[in-house]
Amino acid sequence: MDRIMPNRLDRGFYKYQKEFEDKALEVLRSGWYVLGREVENFEKEFASYTGAEYCVGLASGLDALWIAFRVLGIGPGDEVIVQGNTYIASVMGITINGATPVFVEPDEYFNIDTSKIEEKITEKTKAILVVHLYGQASDMTTVVDLCKKYNLRLVEDCAQAHGAKWNGRQVGTFGDIGCFSFYPSKNLGAFGDAGAVITNKKEIADDIRVFRNYGSEKRYYNKVVGANSRLDEIQAGFLRVRLSHLEELAEEKKKICERYSEELHNDKIILPEIREGATHIWHQYVIRTDCRDELIRYLDENGIGTIIHYPIPPHLSEAYGYLGLKKGSLPVTERYADTVLSIPLYNGMTDEEQDYVIRTINSF
Repeated sequence: MDRIMPNRLDRGFYKYQKEFEDKALEVLRSGWYVLGREVENFEKEFASYTGAEYCVGLASGLDALWIAFRVLGIGPGDEVIVQGNTYIASVMGITINGATPVFVEPDEYFNIDTSKIEEKITEKTKAILVVHLYGQASDMTTVVDLCKKYNLRLVEDCAQAHGAKWNGRQVGTFGDIGCFSFYPSKNLGAFGDAGAVITNKKEIADDIRVFRNYGSEKRYYNKVVGANSRLDEIQAGFLRVRLSHLEELAEEKKKICERYSEELHNDKIILPEIREGATHIWHQYVIRTDCRDELIRYLDENGIGTIIHYPIPPHLSEAYGYLGLKKGSLPVTERYADTVLSIPLYNGMTDEEQDYVIRTINSF
């Protein structure tokens, strides 16, 4: 058997190869490559899929985040509450605008511990950024209640959670803005960088549409100092193909993860759990272990690749040294950073590959 990678994107391509290739030719032959019919149709289809009123395609997930806070008017002197164990892009969305991230520890499901949010709210708090990490929906009921109580903005980072639901409702639709990445490794992945926001508020959608195109509503008439953050026509076309198959792709990954949860038996590892009321779309299958280095080495020697999501939490990164947070300031976050490990998971993973991963981890 070939070496098993932590993720493989080629199989997801071959599964629908003809549809992707036909779409590429269709876009190339159209002669229209920026903000055309593919983007418009993808925006309609993705809004419809999520249950949101509006979708605006952007160049990346990070752009979705920082532009979201920009159009909400959040900047210097403002605080935004966010979980400590997220990918650093979530935090960058806040700090690019000059606002200050206020970190909250995660719960046992890797999402923000909603019981710890209220104690962090001050008169400077303007928003809560909820991250649906690894593909599992967060407890949105508590967060929505807190935002109402304190009159806070709510932004959702759904970069890893396309289609995940809390109590039957899709993530990204609970707050002011839902931010998505379509990086190739995501369940709804493009073939390059791509992102989008969803919202139920027309004025927010309109503002972001203007902002993404140099702040221009009409060519050469600029309302604001905007950005160049447009979803490419060709990527929008590819995303439309993948979106039409997203349910079956998600179901395939769910079955692999159900096998892992049922068949992995090793007292040295802790398996991920799903919160009642939440669905999980399994962007990653993340285990925890106190002997991570040994396990990584053992799996590597046996031809199995793994990834750590994420070894350095944002508050301890060099980039955020200026916040002055020292090791020990977020013990749960730091414990996760020292013990989490993502094992192989991808569309097109064979039964034989799954068997081998399970057998090898169980014999560690």
